[in-house]
Amino acid sequence: MTVNKSRGHNSIQAVLLLLTCLQQCQSSPHRHNSEPLLGVFKEITKYSDIAQQIIDLAVYGKAQNRSYERLALFTDTIGNRVSGSKNLDLAIKYMYNALTQDGLENVHLEPVKIPHWVRGKESAVMLQPRNHTLAILGLGSSVGTPPGGIEAEVLVVESFEELKKRASEAKGKIVVYNQPFVSYGETVAYRASGASEAAKVGAVASLIRSVTPFSINSPHTGWQWYQPGVAQIPTACITIEDAQMMGRMARRGQRIVVRLTMGAQTLPDVDSFNTVAEIRGSKHPEQVGCFLRLLRVTAHSVLISFDALHSIPLCCTALCCVTMLCFAGRGVACPVCCNCTSSVIRPHSGKVVLLSGHLDSWDVGQGAMDDGGGAVISWEALSLIKHLGLRPKRTLRAVLWSAEEPGGVGAAQYFQHHKANISNFDLVMESDLGTFRPLGLQFTGNDKARAIMKEVMKLLASINVTSLERNGEGTDINMWMQAGVPGASLHTADQRYFWFHHSDGDTMSFQNPEEMNLCSALWAVVAYVVADLEEMLPR
Repeated sequence: MTVNKSRGHNSIQAVLLLLTCLQQCQSSPHRHNSEPLLGVFKEITKYSDIAQQIIDLAVYGKAQNRSYERLALFTDTIGNRVSGSKNLDLAIKYMYNALTQDGLENVHLEPVKIPHWVRGKESAVMLQPRNHTLAILGLGSSVGTPPGGIEAEVLVVESFEELKKRASEAKGKIVVYNQPFVSYGETVAYRASGASEAAKVGAVASLIRSVTPFSINSPHTGWQWYQPGVAQIPTACITIEDAQMMGRMARRGQRIVVRLTMGAQTLPDVDSFNTVAEIRGSKHPEQVGCFLRLLRVTAHSVLISFDALHSIPLCCTALCCVTMLCFAGRGVACPVCCNCTSSVIRPHSGKVVLLSGHLDSWDVGQGAMDDGGGAVISWEALSLIKHLGLRPKRTLRAVLWSAEEPGGVGAAQYFQHHKANISNFDLVMESDLGTFRPLGLQFTGNDKARAIMKEVMKLLASINVTSLERNGEGTDINMWMQAGVPGASLHTADQRYFWFHHSDGDTMSFQNPEEMNLCSALWAVVAYVVADLEEMLPR
């Protein structure tokens, strides 16, 4: 077929005009109108009935205990899910199918590259002053030992400062860190960089007291990072009990010898996916929206018809969809959203409230607490809203991250793919500190946004979950908050979290269905109300 040249020329002009408009919309600063906060507060109070409907469904109704049962089935079926493993692949497929079967919208996978570290066989035995088997867990990204292991005398230190003072004693030895637990944020430095600090003074390996305040002879793993230009030595965590025992022996002047064997290795990065599901928004304010139908693509011309709608295409950005029409027309997945395989690109709202947790875990335990619970309540929040037939003005998007444990790898790539649309992200939420009894939220945003969020939290008074603390946190949303997007993290009574964190103890046995009901209700109420307010949160 020959395309009419004038019609083709006009269509191309229309595409260029659309692209210009979209770029202007996306580059314009985030605006919030001058409506007094009292007006917003009044608007929020109108959601009290809807909030109570969500609470009743999650806590007392048909969805009672559903998030717990979903988490139990998921973790019992798949088990742990370390980055790069076949189990993580199975987990992603499981969740994709579950989200689809639940009837959520725009369920799709967004490709990422993630690390693939394998633990291998590992053991540690104290040979002197007596024979004793040490419980260990190698740390992520650690190198292995030679096949016969490493047998060396031990130097016990309690801090990096002590290691520096005793640097002359460290050459050829295994450094054992017996650092006290102060807080996770402070003490985790020993796990993260203990190996490199020990290597700088000539150590041949390092063993690090597990970063936890409580132990029943249980080692806790985690990721560690080698510093550039520093020799890479094997490193693992040991239990509090064994670290303290060797500390006592060292203070008595006893010679300690340990044989360490580790088969750890880092393999090439592998393909993985962030898993995404949505409830599409009913309204798309402040942007040009269109429904694009690909009629013909040739090497020389593009012919597109435009039907005015209050929406934009399905991809992460309207700009992306226009530029990727040729992919859609050939039935090839859009490289960004992986879902535009139809020649007709479906509409959805460009404004987003994002809820999230991560699917990967460590290769011990079940990964129920870290972070199966966070992933499941993000799914459950959308289920609750769908069940009630609610559709907010802006899109609710649940993202289940891949490869958080190696440093937020999947989330960092998602940010790079979507940051051009940063002004469309209303609020980013992450649950990654357990789904225990909720207290409220931790929040990062300006004073006006904080005031609005405090009013939203009052809608949860019936379940006594109204606290709004400062400093939202989460590896997977930090980059958004640093870029100015308001962010919130689930705040729970998490005193026991680091008891089981990254250990064999992270199982369903420490999940409570009633607490998960409350977490799901909180997650759903906050996400829905923020997504449905007339104005986005100010920033």
